[in-house]
Amino acid sequence: MDQGSKLYFRPLGLVSGAAAELAVTEHHAAWLAGGQVAFTLVEIVDRDAEGITSVYCPYSNLSKSTDDIVRQALGRLTAPRPRIAGLSMDRTQIMGIVNVTPDSFSDGGLYAAAPQAVARARQLHAAGAAIIDIGGESTRPGAQTVPAGEELNRVLPVLEALSDAPFPVSIDSRKPEVLAAAVKAGVDLLNDVSALSYDPQNMEIAAKSGLPVVLMHAQGSPETMQDRPSYDHVLYEVYDYLEQRINDCIAAGIERSRIVIDPGIGFGKTREHNLELLSGLSLFHGLGVPILIGASRKRFIGDLINQPEPVQRMPGSIAAAMAAAAQGVQLLRCHDVQETWQALTTWQACMTGRHGGA
Repeated sequence: MDQGSKLYFRPLGLVSGAAAELAVTEHHAAWLAGGQVAFTLVEIVDRDAEGITSVYCPYSNLSKSTDDIVRQALGRLTAPRPRIAGLSMDRTQIMGIVNVTPDSFSDGGLYAAAPQAVARARQLHAAGAAIIDIGGESTRPGAQTVPAGEELNRVLPVLEALSDAPFPVSIDSRKPEVLAAAVKAGVDLLNDVSALSYDPQNMEIAAKSGLPVVLMHAQGSPETMQDRPSYDHVLYEVYDYLEQRINDCIAAGIERSRIVIDPGIGFGKTREHNLELLSGLSLFHGLGVPILIGASRKRFIGDLINQPEPVQRMPGSIAAAMAAAAQGVQLLRCHDVQETWQALTTWQACMTGRHGGA
């Protein structure tokens, strides 16, 4: 490796079911992140100031390597992920979205009142969501920042009403006041679109809470992020950013076992950027933590299918979710929970040849 270059390891040749079990048994493959998808091939990417080069190596060859860099990379790719908010990360789980807002891009105003939001959370859990994500500030493109007091007034009654719910609840916020109040209200996960960078207090609150955190990548703020997003190599730049934020969290006292990453589909990305990230998702397993994807009803889907109305993008959203699941993503954040659960359950049964997964 040249000085100033960096290596990335992207698992490919992904298989499930009986084929995966046989390949693993014969040492031709390994389970990706201890889950239900196995990889038989690895793309080793060398990125430096001159550009990107890559080679493809069978897992069976790499597994015999004595090179420390290779062995560490394979260790991160294959290590089972710890439970997050009580949920097993050995399979794909669904996170249901409840926006307690008047202006979210897809469902703004539908659940702005606490009773409706609480009822919606329980409905989504019954429909198949393993965890419910509560948010009180729209982060759609062009959205304006909501004062912390107003955001608290929106979400706190909902969080308190769900404090004894038989399912984990996460708070979707980037403000320290909201995160701190949510911790006191008993939430199970902190989901921050700023990767704990919006305010210096966020990192301290997350570290002291002992809760798992979702670190999301975004280029710019919601107000301006879609003006002119630009990258040289979006897949590797997003990876590098999330890797650095993981390291920052560990330095602040947040164990790796408490961290989930989110590449931030639609947050400062063009349609082409989003597609490149989604097609290359397996790369992010190299960070050694669970992956969350939130592609539900996003604008890039509307562009692909010529559908300007977010609520009419359900089939495209499910397709994006299944593409993520096929790459071993552990959490799917979505609006259409029942439909996504049906698709995921059926897809897993078809891939493994039996109900209940591999």
